[in-house]
Amino acid sequence: MPFRKLLGIIFIVAGAAGLVYGGFTYTKDTHQADLGPVSLTINERERVSVPVWAGLGALMIGVALLLIPRQS
Repeated sequence: MPFRKLLGIIFIVAGAAGLVYGGFTYTKDTHQADLGPVSLTINERERVSVPVWAGLGALMIGVALLLIPRQS
C-alpha cells in the first residue's frame, strides 16, 4: 500500500474519532508517598478536547489524499 493512501486512511480514522469522541482522557500521577508499609498515590484525570474544526480538517485532508491523483 503506498504511503500516501496509508496516510490518508490514518487522517480519516483520526478525524472521525475526533468527531465521534470529542476528545480523550488520560491519568497523571501527581503525588506519591511511601510511609512504611503504606503507599499513597494521587492520580488526576485530565481531559483533552479535540475541536470540531480539527476533526473535520483531518477528515477532509484524508479524503483529499485518497481522491486527488498524484502528479508525476
